[in-house]
Amino acid sequence: MADLQDELHDTTEIGDLPVEDPVRKPAEGPFPKTYPAALDAVDRVRALLAEHPVADGYSALPWALAKLPWYDLELGESSVDTDVPRLREGHVAALFWSLHLPAEPPPGRAVGATLEQLDLVRAVIRHHPEGLRLARTAGQVIDARNCGRVAVIPGPAPGAAVGDSLGILRVLHSLGVRVITLAGTSWASEAGLSRFGEEVVREMNRLGVLADLSGASDATIARALTLSRTPVLCSRSAARALCPHPDNLPDRLLAELGAAKGLCMVPLATDRTGPTLKDVADHLDHIRAVAGPDCVGLAGTYDSGADHPQDLTDTSCYPRLIAELLRRGWPEADLALLTWGNVQRVLRSADFAARATQERREPSSATIEELDG
Repeated sequence: MADLQDELHDTTEIGDLPVEDPVRKPAEGPFPKTYPAALDAVDRVRALLAEHPVADGYSALPWALAKLPWYDLELGESSVDTDVPRLREGHVAALFWSLHLPAEPPPGRAVGATLEQLDLVRAVIRHHPEGLRLARTAGQVIDARNCGRVAVIPGPAPGAAVGDSLGILRVLHSLGVRVITLAGTSWASEAGLSRFGEEVVREMNRLGVLADLSGASDATIARALTLSRTPVLCSRSAARALCPHPDNLPDRLLAELGAAKGLCMVPLATDRTGPTLKDVADHLDHIRAVAGPDCVGLAGTYDSGADHPQDLTDTSCYPRLIAELLRRGWPEADLALLTWGNVQRVLRSADFAARATQERREPSSATIEELDG
């Protein structure tokens, strides 16, 4: 075993060593909240991720699997970036499964295409019961983890799937969708949210569906932050100050997102963060400094067609990133928020707000014609 100094500076070795199962069984007892500095870097990363595994905010695995004639995620599947063995090696205990499509569907097909992807999500989970479990709430995510399964949360779904209908929004929620992207709709434009767009956000709050603001205009983001009674998230956004990708956030909006207790999920994608693991860590450092440790999360963007930074090429690689952040001096409490705590907080907040809102607000019957003319 290399000494502590070597392990902290050579993060690429982390993923090459055997990594224990990311799910701690209840009988094993709790891990300490602070891990002794005498532990070498590999053991510190393992201990931290065993207690606080990764909740990955964006996986496009359903779309990738739709192109394959056959696959087995529990045995291992080299044709994709994600399978159960690599999820366990990477200490991933929860995945948001994107329902986005790589290209815009023909007019009128967004709803049908989203339902087809939901059907595929259910089929994939049904065929891999030893590794995956569908989750709709924060409590179900915890239950899945305690049972040794990776929790799968459907979403983000494209805003176009709502079809300008709050009824369709409610149907998507009933089928398990828990995150919807506002961008790409007539009611969330460069000018901001229209009156119907504001009603969509209110109804999402009532249902417990999270608003995803990645790709939305600055005006839409600002208005959604003001309007939403539950935390919002950006499923694939990094710091615009470090990389001028249009989906990345300027410091002003990062600060507002942090003040609103929202969540910026930094994508492991070279076009948004840069070509190296250290570039990703720079974005995490920057967002943590601007928005606070409660605002930062991770989004692998695996199987989406994106290019990934060196040493972060698939879902097994998360321990390398955590080792780099430990080397940079991140407190273990902040790392616990980054990997697991912040996502759990946002999910719990959405669940709680939905229960409270449903007691005082009936389902909205508003239409886009009534509100936007």
